[in-house]
Amino acid sequence: MNKDQNINPTEALAAVFGEPKQVAEGITAFGPVIYAYTRKQAVADGYQVEVTKTAQEAGIKFPMFLTRAVFDKYVAVPEGVTGQDEAGRLWDVVWLTRFAILRARPGVDRVPVALYVRNDNRRAKLVKLIAQCGPLDMDDPQPAITVMMPDED
Repeated sequence: MNKDQNINPTEALAAVFGEPKQVAEGITAFGPVIYAYTRKQAVADGYQVEVTKTAQEAGIKFPMFLTRAVFDKYVAVPEGVTGQDEAGRLWDVVWLTRFAILRARPGVDRVPVALYVRNDNRRAKLVKLIAQCGPLDMDDPQPAITVMMPDED
């Protein structure tokens, strides 16, 4: 299909995406990577919480993480709230994430997760979260699940 025989497709792709060594170093035709923040750094900094062990107990095979906002608002027990514990609240988030994944259409990478959470001593309220499947980290493409608030990426 290439009418201009002077263009080598391999060279053209390398010009746009960079040579393999350049790509490994984060350098492409778009320039070097300006800023990168890994999941490992996010966990170390406390912006994400790893809950893989609990997820495995619930039957989820991939590593699983909650954003700090989800953990603080729906797993940590608010002061003065009775009849709640962190382990039970975490189980609810993980179990209902598993249920949402099982109900999802094949091939989707984001699914809505809905559950009821009681953050006071009155009644539980409906909470809507998002579970997204993506790479574990920038240098590790194995799948991982991140549960986040609807307005988080």
